[in-house]
Amino acid sequence: MAKPLTDQEKRKQISIRGIVGVENVAELKKGFNRHLHFTLVKDRNIATPRDYYFALAHTVRDHLVGRWIRTQQFYYEADPKRVYYLSLEFYMGRTLQNTMINLGLQNACDEAIYQLGLDMEELEEMEEDAGLGNGGLGRLAACFLDSMATLGLAAYGYGIRYEYGIFNQKIRDGWQVEEADDWLRHGNPWEKARPEYMLPVHFYGRVEETKDGSKWVDTQVVLAMPYDTPIPGYMNNTVNTMRLWSARAPNDFNLRDFNVGDYIQAVLDRNLAENISRVLYPNDNFFEGKELRLKQEYFVVAATLQDIIRRFKTTKRGSPGRTSFESFPDKVAIQLNDTHPAMAIPELMRVFVDIEKLDWDTAWDLTKRTFAYTNHTVLPEALERWPVELLEKLLPRHLQIIYQINQVHLNSIAALFPKDMDKLRTMSLIEEDGCKRVNMAHLCIVGSHAVNGVAEIHSKIIKTEVFRNFSDLEPEKFQNKTNGITPRRWLLLCNPGLAELIAEVIGEDYVKELSQLQKLNDFVDDAAFIRDVSKVKQDNKVKFAQYLEKEYRVKINPSSMFDVHVKRIHEYKRQLLNCLHIITMYNRIRKNPTAPFVPRTVIIGGKAAPGYHMAKMIIKLITAVGDVVNNDPVVGNKLKVIYLENYRVSLAEKVIPATDLSEQISTAGTEASGTGNMKFMLNGALTIGTMDGANVEMAEEAGEENLFIFGMRVEDVAEMDKKGYDAMSYYKTIPELKQVMDQITSGFFSPKNPDLFKDLTNMLFKHDRFKVFADFEDYLKCQEKVSKLYQNPKEWTKMVIKNIAATGKFSSDRTIAEYATEVWGVEPTDLKIPPPSEPREAIEETARALKKM
Repeated sequence: MAKPLTDQEKRKQISIRGIVGVENVAELKKGFNRHLHFTLVKDRNIATPRDYYFALAHTVRDHLVGRWIRTQQFYYEADPKRVYYLSLEFYMGRTLQNTMINLGLQNACDEAIYQLGLDMEELEEMEEDAGLGNGGLGRLAACFLDSMATLGLAAYGYGIRYEYGIFNQKIRDGWQVEEADDWLRHGNPWEKARPEYMLPVHFYGRVEETKDGSKWVDTQVVLAMPYDTPIPGYMNNTVNTMRLWSARAPNDFNLRDFNVGDYIQAVLDRNLAENISRVLYPNDNFFEGKELRLKQEYFVVAATLQDIIRRFKTTKRGSPGRTSFESFPDKVAIQLNDTHPAMAIPELMRVFVDIEKLDWDTAWDLTKRTFAYTNHTVLPEALERWPVELLEKLLPRHLQIIYQINQVHLNSIAALFPKDMDKLRTMSLIEEDGCKRVNMAHLCIVGSHAVNGVAEIHSKIIKTEVFRNFSDLEPEKFQNKTNGITPRRWLLLCNPGLAELIAEVIGEDYVKELSQLQKLNDFVDDAAFIRDVSKVKQDNKVKFAQYLEKEYRVKINPSSMFDVHVKRIHEYKRQLLNCLHIITMYNRIRKNPTAPFVPRTVIIGGKAAPGYHMAKMIIKLITAVGDVVNNDPVVGNKLKVIYLENYRVSLAEKVIPATDLSEQISTAGTEASGTGNMKFMLNGALTIGTMDGANVEMAEEAGEENLFIFGMRVEDVAEMDKKGYDAMSYYKTIPELKQVMDQITSGFFSPKNPDLFKDLTNMLFKHDRFKVFADFEDYLKCQEKVSKLYQNPKEWTKMVIKNIAATGKFSSDRTIAEYATEVWGVEPTDLKIPPPSEPREAIEETARALKKM
């Protein structure tokens, strides 16, 4: 075989990354030098790596602009139904490389930067992550935007431009410490402010009943300034828009009043209004009922709906603007990403009834046909329940509307179930026990025409348990839409070696049609392919090991099994179960140091919500165990424990391609779907997991025998809840578990403070909602099967190939195609919008073609 290619050479010959034309490269170099000079006002003598990153980013952005304008012109001409994805989170990560890939510019840019004597990877590392999300829900929104553009949908993402995204995590002395994520400090080359579309948003005030209906008066105004970010589809010339709102105080803020005396203070107080878009709430799967958070939720909704209605009313030049709202649901679909944007429902009603003067029944019919709601969790502590008292103060008109919606809703139930007070109480939008609260999930269900869960098992739990009364009433309203991931970022971008290897054997079309990966089943026994897949994984592991050594000065053994558990830290995700396994492996090595042991590097990473004490203790325990394990000479390099600091999108792109074993070990019935599980599967890791979330469908697609499935099923958990979970019985009957717990309790891992982990052990023994001990034994047995298979590299790699071949279903392209046809009433299209080089008439022609379809 020829000698292995360098990364540079490999990238050059990868066709899925675009053609390298001489003119192309020359043009890019020219653009780069022009931006360095005119945009950054630097020359090569004094430019920093950051300057070079910005010069390249602006050069690549130049190639987006024509297509972006073209796409918007095209939508204006064709007037398709538009899809609006409303989310409080968009976890975008970095933009540069994704843009180069989707525009087919990666190879040309690589070559141009190489000719300029610069290092592409160093430039890419200068970009800050756009960390405008916490975890799965925010990253899903980002994958969905990529797929909507790739499928040619006229779609818009709407959210908040947080000045500070998810905090940066530092591990100091084994504890998580948070630092502010000042991601905009150096500017953001990908956004374009649009002050000409600034809109007012109202808060507080009171409701006045007039002969013309209700009026919301004496409000405080905050302005919403839109910032647009281009979202390129993959190689189809479509560039959609993500519009994020930033809060601005009006110029007369605090100066209209009679406090002219304190002009300085009035100007300083502008900050109060602008705090609305200052910072992302760092909670994942947890509801914190703070006034500022409710302000954020209403802020994004109110600005977005004004924008949507403005766009609906504006039609092509020459034809009069729309005056009737009859066709609104035929032209507008709004998807609510969880209940966070639920205030959109009463807000649209307020606009229809109070401003546009529609009658209630017409307005309600249009509203229901417009909205659809995605549920993301069944954990009770995550469900949004806003105090009526707070709503009354902040949004008095909306509370009235919610009461009216509830009245009509309860009347219809009372008609169907007379005298069933219990049903009325459980199905009401208003919870009366203790402090009165609005149940936002109930509002979303009643105000939407479609409700979906995010994996088959989750959607079933929603229908039969959490929202059973609602689904009994309107079974057709409830659907499943199993989550997916974009193969552009999660394969082409993060794992070019594997992407190219796959393209060599089955062609390139799989990038847009991921189900074609099934063709890899023909190569499961192909010795050369097995060797190549294994080689790509080994290269990725070596590269990640070098990264860890450079960034964290930790040396790891690249031939050990990389056992990876990365996700938000939460009791339900059971990082503790993993930790107990680590301690068990450690004890086995110590007990019998000469016995054969399959070397492992256990890598755990993820952020804990700053106010979540137990999650922070879990991090401390893992780091404390790591300190003992990593410094025990008896262990040597058989077992290493790494805590991966500041896990985020750009770090996921590095660790996932290097992973051998993916840990997906939540208690059955708690993880709605999971998407990290899919990313690992696509990148050639094997999964150890419970039958929870999308793991169930992964096992279905690949065959259960090709995943390491263990633990209680949903039915077993329900059974145990009935009879009661007795942690102590497991402690008494499983010697290895007893040993581990005794070590933690006695201070073996915290000799200076033996009681350090007492809250943690107390929880495990007395009130563990997620039943860690119940799955301990089966988890250990399953992990032994993992080690056994890892000793046979050929069989391991065959199983890897079977897994990759089964990931087609988990493309977000498939998910979005299902939403499009089954929820939004739009059709994905292969139509390529004419590139900027073609005359404008071409756009009108394509628009006509779309209308014919």
